[in-house]
Order: sequence, then C-alpha cells, then structure tokens
Amino acid sequence: MSSVSSQPQFRYTQPPSKVLHLRNLPWECTEEELIELGKPFGKVVNTKCNVGANRNQAFIEFAELNQAIAMISYYTSSSEPAQVRGKTVYLQYSNRQEIVNNKTTADVAGNVLLVTIEGDDARLVSIDVLHLVFSAFGFVHKITTFEKTAGFQALVQFSDAETATSAKNALDGRSIPRYLIPELGPCSLKITYSAHTDLSVKFQSHRSRDYTNPLIPVAPSAIDASGQISVGLDGKKLEPESNVLLASIENMQYAVTLDVLHMVFSAFGPVLKIAMFDKNGGVQALIQYPDVQTAVVAKEALEGHSIYEGGFCK
Repeated sequence: MSSVSSQPQFRYTQPPSKVLHLRNLPWECTEEELIELGKPFGKVVNTKCNVGANRNQAFIEFAELNQAIAMISYYTSSSEPAQVRGKTVYLQYSNRQEIVNNKTTADVAGNVLLVTIEGDDARLVSIDVLHLVFSAFGFVHKITTFEKTAGFQALVQFSDAETATSAKNALDGRSIPRYLIPELGPCSLKITYSAHTDLSVKFQSHRSRDYTNPLIPVAPSAIDASGQISVGLDGKKLEPESNVLLASIENMQYAVTLDVLHMVFSAFGPVLKIAMFDKNGGVQALIQYPDVQTAVVAKEALEGHSIYEGGFCK
C-alpha cells in the first residue's frame, strides 16, 4: 500500500493480461506520458487515454504478456509507486486482452504535430527557428519543446488538421534550412500526429510560446539570447534587436493612454519607460525594457495584434 494514499495500488481480481488498467491519472494525461511510464518494461503498442467520467483512467497494451507482468511485479515490490506528473497511479490487469478500435496517435490526423529534431545539435535548435519553419504553412498557434528519451521534441499546434497535414507532408524527413541554423550541424525533422488538440502554455519562454495570447506573462529566467536568430525565411537580415520597442498604433477607434500601453506591455516584464508622440498623422510610442530578451518576446507576441476586440488599436 502506498504511503501517500489509502487506496491499494494493485488489484488482483483479473488474471494477467497484456493490457493494464491505470487509475488516478492527472487531467488530460497524454499518450506520450503513458508510453514513457511503460517503456522501461517493454514495447507499448497501443493506448487509450482519458477514460471514465473524470477522464483520469487509461489503458496501455504491451507487445508481450511478460512485459505487462514485469510492470505489475516491479511496482508490487517497489517502495516507490508508479507516478505521472507527481500523482500516484494505481495499476491492475485489464479484463481485455487487447485495445480495440483505437488507432495509434500517429495514424490519426490532428491539428497538433509531434516533431522530433534529429542531429548532433538538435537541442540547440531554438523555438523561433521552429516557428519560422512551420509558419510557412499556416498560422502557428502554440509551440512547446521538451526533451524525452526519443530526443529533443516539440509540439506544434495549427488551427486545423488540414494545415497540420500540409506541414507534415512537406517537412517530415526533411532538414531545417541551413541558413536558419548557420552555426549548427544538420538537423532533420521526424513528424507524427499528436493526441493533443490544444496545448497549455502558461509562460512565454525559450521552451514554450503562445502566439494567440499576447497577455501571457514571460518567464525572464527562461529566455536566453542565443535563442534568437538573425535571418528570416527570405534569407534577409532582420532588424537589430534592442531593449527599446517602437510601436505604431493603427485604427485608433479608442483612446490609447500611457496607462493602457503600460498595462499591455508590462505583461511581458517590467517596463522602465514609455514615451508617446504623434508622427506622420499617427500615434507611436517607445517602450523600454531592462533587457533585449524581454523586448523580443513582447514584440513577437504583440506585433499585429489589437488592444481592443474588433481589430481596434492594432
């Protein structure tokens, strides 16, 4: 019995099966997390996530019966319970011998792609490079990157499955253009579909970006200058980065004050100074941050977005 719960971690009411029933999983547990949990014991050939009224149960199917038995046996004798995201997971044999009518994630087209970056310098590929590569096929909503046993990976969210499929078909097996990573060795992309439909991004950082919500705060400690690139998709140099932004406000249907600008731009970090002025018949402002990294994140998140709904004060 686990010391963190009064529930038994195992139930022996079912005979051994290649399929294990998992309970008490965290909300919206993913196929990737289930595979990682079972990987030390053998090959997981199928999964079924988010089962039950509370969507906190799942099934995993091993290739061989002895692999499922090994997992149950290990956690029976271990003082450490099986865990996903810090939650104790309760295991038992399923009354089914296989998971049916459940295609693997890689076979089902979705709007989120699982991208594995392969190459000696894969972990040095920045999230901004990935954004440039994938946004050539449509608007990228969100990107998260992480390291798994499979290597350096990213989840890239598009608006719909059709756009994601276009990107997958064009990029799977291809290399990232050399001019985007001139300092790195060759890096290729291996792409499958993910079970995710909407990624959760709590902070803008070098690990995660939400391009749909400019008000998500930045995590300054997670931004590094080396993550910024100096060329665009056309190969031309981008404007020099600075800790001061020049904002031009268009479609001024409502008044924009210093307080409004401070509220918008301080979502990404401390704003040191703001200066507003009229130029060429329009309103412009200079916004100063303490460092270049914070300014870069604010610019990428806010450029082209409107302060008010309806496209006003863009």
